[in-house]
Amino acid sequence: MSASELAEEEEWQRKRAPWGVLALVLLTGLALIRNGSGEFDVGPPQPATAAAAESSAPAKVRPSGPAPLPFSEVDRISIPAIQVDAPVMPVGLDMAGWVDAPPPEDPNLAGWFTGAVSPGEKGTAVVVGHVDNKQGPAVFYGLGSLQKGQRVEVMRKDGKLAVFEIYGIEVFEKNNFPGDRVYGDTGVPELRVITCGGGFSQQNGYDGNVVVFSRLIEVR
Repeated sequence: MSASELAEEEEWQRKRAPWGVLALVLLTGLALIRNGSGEFDVGPPQPATAAAAESSAPAKVRPSGPAPLPFSEVDRISIPAIQVDAPVMPVGLDMAGWVDAPPPEDPNLAGWFTGAVSPGEKGTAVVVGHVDNKQGPAVFYGLGSLQKGQRVEVMRKDGKLAVFEIYGIEVFEKNNFPGDRVYGDTGVPELRVITCGGGFSQQNGYDGNVVVFSRLIEVR
């Protein structure tokens, strides 16, 4: 890594929110996706009970996959099973202290939360996106239909493709969001992909979040 690249990485590291701030925000659930419209006759698919992750806590995993990657910004996310191929923009915290959302005007846009690790680094990375907007389904509308063993691919700006295998898909109430379980460090590179889910009301929007649990299995 050149001196200029090292300086750029250190600058990004300084800008990223410390884990204490991240935990404080995320333990209460992701409000970024509370604003889905829910204005359609058929709602988004919800995870099947059989798709739940096996563990109720983020147990440490013995490293058996690829070695963790260094930090890198994110370019695109692809989920072939639900025909997702979307650009990814960095997102942080909004003025109220919530994880910010990608602009809802672009339905095919996801957000990588820069307060956590980047996909492929050791730890748990977070990518978020809307389930719908007033015009129709958005980037992660089909997230709840995913199954264990399917893959999520993240193209990083360093040219590396990080491939993650799904080992659980669940929907959690926002008022009872298991932050430790969702965001806890398992000791290996993991990725959570999150959107709205559960019931919907005009007053409060969606009452839950669909969470995809996945683990790094390949680097190309």
